Amino acid sequence: MAETMASSSAVPAKPAPSKWLEPGLLLAVAWLLALLVLAVLAPWLGLVSPEEADLLATLESPGAEHWLGTDSLGRDTLSRLIWGGRVSLVVAIGSVAIGLAIGGALGLVAGFFGSMTDRLIMGVMTVMLCFPGIILAIALVSSLGPNVGNVTGAIGVIFVPAFARIARANTLSLRDREFVLAARLIGASVPRILLREVLPNLMPALLSYAVVMLGVAILAEAALGFLGLSVRPPQPSWGGMIASERSSLVEAPLAVFIPAIWMFLTVLAINWIGESVRRLFDIKAQTL
Repeated sequence: MAETMASSSAVPAKPAPSKWLEPGLLLAVAWLLALLVLAVLAPWLGLVSPEEADLLATLESPGAEHWLGTDSLGRDTLSRLIWGGRVSLVVAIGSVAIGLAIGGALGLVAGFFGSMTDRLIMGVMTVMLCFPGIILAIALVSSLGPNVGNVTGAIGVIFVPAFARIARANTLSLRDREFVLAARLIGASVPRILLREVLPNLMPALLSYAVVMLGVAILAEAALGFLGLSVRPPQPSWGGMIASERSSLVEAPLAVFIPAIWMFLTVLAINWIGESVRRLFDIKAQTL
């Protein structure tokens, strides 16, 4: 019996499959990489100009000449999707970077110093959260004018309070930890403690949230584009493509559904990767 138990205990446990090898995650990464490569290399791919109209080829179905068909002005849908992806990716990455940098810094300061500083910063964040995000973005873009820079800034501003709250909540749990107290005892300056001790421990939660917010930013830009508040026509954007073809929904539904499905797959891939990052760092969903 003892030998049997010894031999059975000697059998190595079967390792759990890596979460980074899930087929869905690999597909999500592949989709985003392909989208990024196409967007970056768009000027050198020999694509038909996304603004070139051909009134003799309006609302064509997908075929050899136009792989994803054409819109109501005869413009190539695939070319417009790729060039529109450049707008969506720039806005998404830029706005999330703004929210992460400003909101993370404000939350870090509020959580570490507490007292009046905390009440002042988080009071402003609470007031900002009282405004519906998309309404605030519409107001900002309408007053500043529709272009990529203003759309990026407007969406970045509405992301600031969420990042600030996450940074503050995590800083509150870190500021009295042993490594922070030890840094204070050896005479480390406050900026050094914030940047060298607290901030690195905040980054997993902030980056996990940032990945998810990339998808939210793409949807926000598409909503603004649908309302005509993103880039100016004829420059393509995914939301603008859907808006411009909504009158052709019955006659040529693919002109609307293809951009919508393209955007859906992109946001789905981002959310899938964000969930995997959250699991990798073992971040509880409540903190997000």
